[in-house]
Amino acid sequence: MNRRLFLAGAAALPLVPRTGLAQAAAITGAGATFPRPVYERWGQQAKEPLGIQLNYQSIGSGGGINQITNRTVDFGASDAPLSAAQLEERKLLQFPTVMGSVVQIVNLPGVADNALKLTQDILADLFLGKITRWNDPRIAAVNDGLRLPNLPVAPVYRADASGTTFVFTTYLSRVSETWKAGPGAATSVQWPVGQGARGNEGVSNTVRNTPGAIGYTENAYATVNRLITTQLRNKAGSFVKPEMPSFLAAADGANWGVPNFAADLIDLDGANVWPIVSPTFILLPTNPAADKVEASRNTMKFFDWAFKNGADAARRLEYIPLPAGTQDAIRRAWAVVKAPTGQTIWTA
Repeated sequence: MNRRLFLAGAAALPLVPRTGLAQAAAITGAGATFPRPVYERWGQQAKEPLGIQLNYQSIGSGGGINQITNRTVDFGASDAPLSAAQLEERKLLQFPTVMGSVVQIVNLPGVADNALKLTQDILADLFLGKITRWNDPRIAAVNDGLRLPNLPVAPVYRADASGTTFVFTTYLSRVSETWKAGPGAATSVQWPVGQGARGNEGVSNTVRNTPGAIGYTENAYATVNRLITTQLRNKAGSFVKPEMPSFLAAADGANWGVPNFAADLIDLDGANVWPIVSPTFILLPTNPAADKVEASRNTMKFFDWAFKNGADAARRLEYIPLPAGTQDAIRRAWAVVKAPTGQTIWTA
């Protein structure tokens, strides 16, 4: 069976409710679209055994940070890690849940999946507007034998504040001095050319409907929607395909011993490494109000369950589970979340 057809079918499986179940406790989160597919799958699978109903609003990392800062949700979600100072100011705990990969998606008639090769400088110049047609000699030079369409390049980017944008523009800033000195790296940047779309969903749909388009998205969206992805030359000089072995090669280089679990997996060295891999993070208040203590406890219960039981679902959606040692360190970090009485609310 075609891998992407299988995943598409799996992603579309409905949750079939069982009658007679007690009313589930609800937790509400908002933020990154990057992990939405896996959080929704975990929510479906965990509802019955945990008695916890996850309501997740996929609004982008910027929106998630704002909502948890204002305490309008139980937890926020962001692909862009907050600094120690930002976390302290907002009284938040940050921890990762899975790792995912940002890939390039294109709509080029006649060009098959992963047939197109892009170098670091070509990718940056496509989004800088310096390469304007797909049959440009620079692209042809690294794609010998590939028939490139004579179409204008149509970049598509995130219009909302986005952790996926932070990850992608961080990569561009590391491989292109022009990009670093110009748009730079942030959840929102001033894009030189192209059109914006909201969420990974919006970018995926816009690219799919626009001949000549190129965009960036979390790999699960490309996989489930059967979009055309590209090879990318990595730091070691190898052209690699956006596939699980190259994602795992990057994940193996993660250093989780940094403050607030903000491991950096972007543009790592290694012949088989996919160069744009990143963790995605949860933001949880360290000082929940009295009426939010149970929601915070249930949030930790939910992700504890996901760490113990959700690895297979994550892999099916082509996310990378965290190492067991990192999961244990996260559980220990949950001890900083305290009720107004000063008591730690997490119990294993």
